Amino acid sequence: MSLNIVILAAGQGKRMNSACPKVLHPLAGKPLLRHVIDTARALAPQRIVVVYGHGGEAVPEAISGSELSYVKQEPQLGTGHAVMQAVPEIGPADLTLVLYGDVPLTRAGSLKALVAAATQAKGLGILTVKLPDPAGYGRIVREAGKITRIVEHKDASATERAIDEVNTGIMAIPTARLDDWLKRLSNKNAQGEYYLTDIVAMAVEDGVPVTSAAPADAWETLGVNSKVQLAELERIAQRNTANALLEQGVTLADPARIDVRGLLSCGRDVSIDVNCVFEGEVVLGNDIVIGPNCVLKNVSVRAGTIINAFSHIEDAEIGAHCRIGPYARLRPGAKLDEHVHIGNFVEVKNANVGAGSKANHLAYVGDSDVGSGVNIGAGVITCNYDGVNKSRTVIEDGVFVGSDSTLVAPVTLRAGAYIGAGSTITREAPAGKLTLTRAKQMTIDAWKPPVKKQKPEPKA
Repeated sequence: MSLNIVILAAGQGKRMNSACPKVLHPLAGKPLLRHVIDTARALAPQRIVVVYGHGGEAVPEAISGSELSYVKQEPQLGTGHAVMQAVPEIGPADLTLVLYGDVPLTRAGSLKALVAAATQAKGLGILTVKLPDPAGYGRIVREAGKITRIVEHKDASATERAIDEVNTGIMAIPTARLDDWLKRLSNKNAQGEYYLTDIVAMAVEDGVPVTSAAPADAWETLGVNSKVQLAELERIAQRNTANALLEQGVTLADPARIDVRGLLSCGRDVSIDVNCVFEGEVVLGNDIVIGPNCVLKNVSVRAGTIINAFSHIEDAEIGAHCRIGPYARLRPGAKLDEHVHIGNFVEVKNANVGAGSKANHLAYVGDSDVGSGVNIGAGVITCNYDGVNKSRTVIEDGVFVGSDSTLVAPVTLRAGAYIGAGSTITREAPAGKLTLTRAKQMTIDAWKPPVKKQKPEPKA
């Protein structure tokens, strides 16, 4: 069975109250349309055609792919008119599956079931769902159990509006029949549009079987037309992700308070506290503990590491059995070897930190190569930027950097060097020696503390 997929993504989304095209609004870290395209790809179609409109070239520019074709619908005259624009781009497949760019949570399994139903019936397949409140949806009209037509809510009679089985808009259509049915569409309805749903009655008239399939969960068919609906779907998506993590054995302190905005891969015995956010691609090894209120973006963490509360980590690699935070920040390019300690209010950027090294509090390590067994004291900073260029600091194995020291790059501290507290280091510190720079301490015996001036008495 060969398959075309057409994704309708031309809607303006006026209720979103945004200049951003509706289908580009993010859900769980990626655009609505990207969710639909990723699901479409899982069905291995011959061709994916995206029909766009509002937002102009922003939609095809935001999401590209060698197997994607984009066609513009202008003006927007309904779903049937949208599919008409896609017909020249589709191939001679058995079925053409029509999806919607603002319906992001449909599972590939539900679509496969629909395609299978249409294939078995050798006809038209419709994904339908029963809703307790079907207001606004097109109703599935059946006679003797067989689907005969779909009536839009605005065109439905009182009897038809009482029907609780509704059309999701998702259809698997025999490609050989599609062009003929589209040419027979009329816009004589309340909206003055060409409804794709009208082809159902044409199929019945032509003796083509019309069948249906239903998703496992009604939320698979929910669309986004407002920020309220977007927020509702975000919670559904996050709940589904949390449930999947729990099934894998991840411990979540509260499944309702985790946000995964990308891909999160977890090893065995991972524990995640509340209010953590994972963005991009995050890989956690075995026996990892993530404290509350942490943000990890494009991060890999090896086994046994603990990341304490309020730590922010982006584009970084963390070795095994490290201790991070609380209140630590690892910026892009930070690479930590095993047993590294990065403590509270320490920032590491574009730096390699060797095994067993420590910066336990109040330090900045940027554009540096730090060896193993290094101790970086409180208040130490690497001065890596001269206002124009960035230079590197090299700290070899076993160096001790005393508190409140300033290392002015480019500079090298040789193995085993000891830097006295409060030093400003601008030249190479030799191996195994104490290097310090300080002004001579003096006590001024004749010094007297200042005396507070008396304010004049106010006049009576």
